[in-house]
Amino acid sequence: MIKGKRFLICLGAATLLALAWGLPAAGVLNPYVVQILMYVGINMILTLSLNLVNGYMGEFSVGHAGFMGIGAYVASVLTVAVLPRAWTALAFPAVLVAGGAAAAVAGLVVAYPSFRTRGDYLAIVTLAFNMIVKSVLENISWLGGPRGYLGMPRLTTLFWVVAWVLFTLWMLRNLVYSNFGRGITAIREDEVAANLTSVDTRRLKLYAFLISAFFAGVAGGLYAHLLQFINPRSFSILKSTDMLVMVYLGGMGSLTGSLLGATIFTVLLELLRPLGIWRWVVGPLLLVLLMIFRPQGIMGFKEAGLFKPAAPQPGGGGPGPPAPALAAGPPRGN
Repeated sequence: MIKGKRFLICLGAATLLALAWGLPAAGVLNPYVVQILMYVGINMILTLSLNLVNGYMGEFSVGHAGFMGIGAYVASVLTVAVLPRAWTALAFPAVLVAGGAAAAVAGLVVAYPSFRTRGDYLAIVTLAFNMIVKSVLENISWLGGPRGYLGMPRLTTLFWVVAWVLFTLWMLRNLVYSNFGRGITAIREDEVAANLTSVDTRRLKLYAFLISAFFAGVAGGLYAHLLQFINPRSFSILKSTDMLVMVYLGGMGSLTGSLLGATIFTVLLELLRPLGIWRWVVGPLLLVLLMIFRPQGIMGFKEAGLFKPAAPQPGGGGPGPPAPALAAGPPRGN
């Protein structure tokens, strides 16, 4: 039963990758539709990564666009100014990883002092961080300053976007159903009780935040090599607000909800394009309405059966029950 489910999941992933590779190459999909699908995929990565912190861990980060911006600029500098143009296509996965690593390092700088305290300090720090990143990028002349940075080759394809969405989903699904995931869920429910049951809360919060920042940086690299132009305004607090809307629209603590929220919001913004600049009012307004009428979102703390671990089979036929330990470290002393 379990092996059959894994086989179907692997077959489905391989089919998606094959379609993402073959349909655009064959001209079956309109280039405009391909572009929208790539935007949806990039937003899925952003939403999944932010949901790890805001949904599963119960913290409140509001500066995710800052990590996306760092990943976008680092990946762009590598493909424009560092690597020979002939190597960029082959090195593209490594470039995205480098952008994600740079974002994770920035996340370490933000998270280490923030998680030494409790409460809403993370929201304040990440908001300030987002503003700092935007201001710094606007004042670095060799990165184009406020005019932006361009010259990146168009390396982002539907295949790469789908591949990174599947990888992000696989990584985070395995993470949230591991002992690590149970630990961060325990932090969300009651951090004091989690500490008393030997969960190293500070270390788990730090690791979760770094993983979240890494995938935001990867999404930034994909975004930069899709548009072939970026500027600091692309990673303002408005972009972070859009990510929050996607997380809370789909539902906190839900991988399925992240995919739904990213898809619905991206398509909705595209349908509202005739409104011009007024369509950007939709994001903040939708966030307010969600907080009032449905704070849990569409799939809040619920998951599709596809992403849930298989239940143990009666009679010893399946895997044993999960280990009860939530700890990521040794029990603390008095």
